[in-house]
Amino acid sequence: MSTHSSTRRRSSGTVPIEPPTRLPPLGRLHAHSSEFISKALKNLRTLYFPPISPSNADSTRLTIPKRKIHHTLHDTSVPDSGYASCEEEDDDDALTAEVSEFDSDTESEADVIRADPLERAFAIKWVTGFIVRAEEWVELECSEDEVSLRTRILEDASTLLSAFTGSEDDEQDVTLTRTFAFPFGETVTGGVNVDEDKTSPREIRVELNDAPLCKDDHTSVGLQSWGASIIFGERICLQPSFFSLGPSARNPAGGPFRILELGAGTGLLSIIADKILASYAPRVSTDIMATDYHPDVLDNLSKNIETNFPSGTTPTSISVQALDWESPVYSGALSQPFDLILAADVVYHPDHARWIKGCVEKLLARPSVNPEAVFWLIIAVRRSGRHEGMDSTVDEIFSDHPSAGGAPVPRLGIFSREDISRQGGIGRADEDMYRLFKIGWV
Repeated sequence: MSTHSSTRRRSSGTVPIEPPTRLPPLGRLHAHSSEFISKALKNLRTLYFPPISPSNADSTRLTIPKRKIHHTLHDTSVPDSGYASCEEEDDDDALTAEVSEFDSDTESEADVIRADPLERAFAIKWVTGFIVRAEEWVELECSEDEVSLRTRILEDASTLLSAFTGSEDDEQDVTLTRTFAFPFGETVTGGVNVDEDKTSPREIRVELNDAPLCKDDHTSVGLQSWGASIIFGERICLQPSFFSLGPSARNPAGGPFRILELGAGTGLLSIIADKILASYAPRVSTDIMATDYHPDVLDNLSKNIETNFPSGTTPTSISVQALDWESPVYSGALSQPFDLILAADVVYHPDHARWIKGCVEKLLARPSVNPEAVFWLIIAVRRSGRHEGMDSTVDEIFSDHPSAGGAPVPRLGIFSREDISRQGGIGRADEDMYRLFKIGWV
């Protein structure tokens, strides 16, 4: 009898077929070399996405072979093979190993494994878990060549996951639900987000859905939360008043305090801002607009807002709006100025800084309306890869605040910039640090 938990060989006798359940436990990822992990990913790609030969080039869909099963055994004492290591929270997930004997004359070993839904689900979850943990695995190496190799392996894993989620045979996309608990540094005497237990730490909690990236569509990057937004979100929660989100936040004209997030993506900054301002008593009157471009990103953004502010239970002042930086349309709510503009990791093309400046020039309240209006921008500093040097475009487009004197006509300038180190487990391997800009009218 042969099982899916053992190494198989084709009848031709040369190529080993490794079932996904033989993948290394992610909890011991540090013990495996780059070559070992690369081989494991290559095995998965070969298994589930084999090269199309001329004889079957007209049909790329996988068909489920008909099994000739002589005996089935359900083993409830499966040893830890790494599946539970993909997400420690899923300890209750049970693996059922199907042991079958089949007619090797009518079907290949690879087809049997490929057709097994448990094996496929295991493979997808393992690749997803690897991507979540891979940043720390990359950082274990000091050699520049090895770091570069592991970064490429991580990119290969992301491509493989996209292939899984983009497959026509999949009925559901694979998504990640991430929960953030940011320490809150403001002293609050009342409000809807104040903990009833005064002995517990104050936190701003956010739950986000990171959807898989759209295949072959680079504009869908906003479907996932990036390191810069997480770093910035933590800073805002620790020092809300410093970022104009304290109890005294106000619109000098007496209307709602208006906040705009550019390239909102999953909506982390907008959700944080609303939760912070809702924690004050009396509640600060706000109007928050989360904007992005891609339709799928906007749909996921709306879902994240609903998750954090369920209808009929927790009110929210956040609205979702499409905004194309290159060809913006300033109508409706976008026809009025904003007191605060936030943006995280929105510069990954040479033209982005220029387009964003045009939007901020139009949408940031002028000094005559609100002299305290400010634009906070945080970006990742990348010294390698296709986004290398994008941070310099911000300095080129937004000039520094003059040390003395003032311009006859208000213009946007950089008041300050701060470099923030990476934190373990946050961000991609090609992100060396983060740079936070405070930009306003001068």
